[in-house]
Amino acid sequence: MKLSKRILAAAIPVALVVGVVTPVTSSAADSEISVLIDNGSSNQAVFAALVAAYQKANPTVKVTVNLRPGGADGDNLVKTKLATGEMEDVFVYNSGSLFQALAPSKNLYDMTNEPFMKNVISSYYPVVSADKKIYGIPFGTATGGGILYNKKVYAKLGLKVPTTWDQFMANNKKIKAAGIDPVIQSYKDTWTSQLFVLADYYNVQAAYPNFAADYTAGKMKYATNKAAIRGFQYLEDVKKAGYLNRDFASTTYDQALDKLAKGTGAHYPMATWAAPSIAAANPDKLNDVGFFAQPGPDAKHNGITVWVPSGAYIPAKAKNLAGAKAFVSFLTSAKAIDVMNSVDGFAGGPYYIKNANIPNALPPMIQDLLPYFKTSATNAPALEFVSPIKGPNLEKITVEVGSGITTAKKGAAAYDADVIKQAKQLGLKGW
Repeated sequence: MKLSKRILAAAIPVALVVGVVTPVTSSAADSEISVLIDNGSSNQAVFAALVAAYQKANPTVKVTVNLRPGGADGDNLVKTKLATGEMEDVFVYNSGSLFQALAPSKNLYDMTNEPFMKNVISSYYPVVSADKKIYGIPFGTATGGGILYNKKVYAKLGLKVPTTWDQFMANNKKIKAAGIDPVIQSYKDTWTSQLFVLADYYNVQAAYPNFAADYTAGKMKYATNKAAIRGFQYLEDVKKAGYLNRDFASTTYDQALDKLAKGTGAHYPMATWAAPSIAAANPDKLNDVGFFAQPGPDAKHNGITVWVPSGAYIPAKAKNLAGAKAFVSFLTSAKAIDVMNSVDGFAGGPYYIKNANIPNALPPMIQDLLPYFKTSATNAPALEFVSPIKGPNLEKITVEVGSGITTAKKGAAAYDADVIKQAKQLGLKGW
């Protein structure tokens, strides 16, 4: 996910509804293409609808969708498929730092001059670019990382949305006293353990505007920067205070969302990409879940960390290049956006597609999200979109800190050591 050495603007200039671009349909007749996506239930539903719409418009084309796991296992599978030449014709994967780790100049098809790139808002280009070439198109919406919360629990207990960490912890104390789990964690799916650290980047940047550049240059470390280490400290704080669900080690992502929706837990550190999953599993509870930015030490600086959408890519050795390009072109069309919106009945946030439409009816957590995009002062891209460095073992480290196995200080130091190999592989100066 990241544009080596290029830094995105602090604001994410995303258009919600922009000019009309003529969609492109497939010209690859009598063909078969394969697509690889992650195995999230909501993702599968969206792709099923997209494929159905595409095949209806192109009845001679067969699209086969294959699944991969999330997290580190999924990352390794993608890299293996690319290395062995066994990658599907199109695959959906992270943008930003994890994208850079795919050696895009070697392994991916250059989309820079493809006509469908005119449909993509240019602020997205940096997170799927390498060596001044563009290798992907956006799939999905921008999302905000922070705290999902149960609005009914807040209303029952008379709580206000916190804008500082101290206020957040005070709310947690009252929630625990009411017999409700204050903070839900789901370490069975280890990737979910990272949110307190990753979603805190807005607060890091607010304190140190040059953090991303200095971090990329090897001049800044998590363990020695008082703002950067706070995300690890927050993991330690909520565990030490006894604010986690007792089954945090065995709880899955889907189970965590269920706890939140039903109000047996009040807070879940997560991104707003969770909305479709809640809508699918607990449609009658979707309006009970809201969102707020992860609080930091200063209420004057309160904003969200933004996750730019994943990318859809074509491997350099695609078996059906013409078919792959036609399908990717479809993904940038107004039709595809309408199909994605129709699956959930709402958009998960702003799109990076020029002709994208956002339905008027949005669940509360998305309504809570959109105001943060109104000004550059209230949003910042996650670190993995403004630095090519993201260590592969962060989720293992955050599980250990969040479980009380190690301290925040030791966890931050471990992560600083974790990124060294990747930085050297990327040939970054200062490492």
